[in-house]
Amino acid sequence: MTGTSSPRTSQIRIGISGWRYAGWRGVFYPETLTHARELEFASRAVESIEINGSHYSLQTASSFRRWRDETPNDFVFSVKGPRFITHMLRLEGERLATAIANFFASGILELGPKLGPILWQFPARLQYKPDVFESFLKALPRDTIAAAELARRHDSRVKDPATTTDRKRRLRHAFEIRHPGWCNESFVRMLRRHEAALVVSDAVADWPYVEDVTAAFVYMRLHGPETLYGGQYSDDALDAWADRIRAWANGGEPPDAHRISKKQPRTRRSRDVFCYFDNDQKVRAPFDAQRLMARLGKQAAP
Repeated sequence: MTGTSSPRTSQIRIGISGWRYAGWRGVFYPETLTHARELEFASRAVESIEINGSHYSLQTASSFRRWRDETPNDFVFSVKGPRFITHMLRLEGERLATAIANFFASGILELGPKLGPILWQFPARLQYKPDVFESFLKALPRDTIAAAELARRHDSRVKDPATTTDRKRRLRHAFEIRHPGWCNESFVRMLRRHEAALVVSDAVADWPYVEDVTAAFVYMRLHGPETLYGGQYSDDALDAWADRIRAWANGGEPPDAHRISKKQPRTRRSRDVFCYFDNDQKVRAPFDAQRLMARLGKQAAP
């Protein structure tokens, strides 16, 4: 008798961008909680967290190992790529290859199965150059074996290199654009060709809001409904986000999707969705994340 495998179900992760905010103490974090246990606490309240520190400087392997060990077994991190690559080198130049190697050698592979998508946040002044962007996409590793091999090309800037992996796992890359010049068909086609995601970025800012599905997962960043990084999402807004997430997770897209491309994405049986609240001012992000989780029938870890 031949068995049949059950269809893969989508993985929906609702979380927050970062966890170290002084204003959260006494509101989200108990006053008596030590600073060393903030990640432990936050990772039991939401399902995923963006690591922001990696955007500003190279982290250490010991830090990644500690973050891995302080979180629940089924927890997932996303890791923000270095601004040295996106904002200073602007995705090109003779130092780019070493900079990418340094990032992967800095310890992100120590997260093991808890390593989720890698977020590349572009500055608002970075314009779309097709040749430059495609070259950058080709330089990024697609699995942890390739990442470990690349990491061995690091230079002396990495003080505590981690250049091995326990097994082969896929790596997923997501791109957040902030200049309207990226809104063209060739960019969407390029992302789909490389199985990279275009971030759904909701912000009170002059950034493009687009929902083209270009990969087997969707990556969302909710920066706040009232001001950039501020304000509480209303019940109606969270209901609407929950509906959109269900559409993407079920392999389709919302009927009113805001797309750059006229071409609809390929329909799948399911699609993973990662959603991060970045309205961290006035301590809204963790509570909005929990409210959205409840709408999706999800609950925090014990």
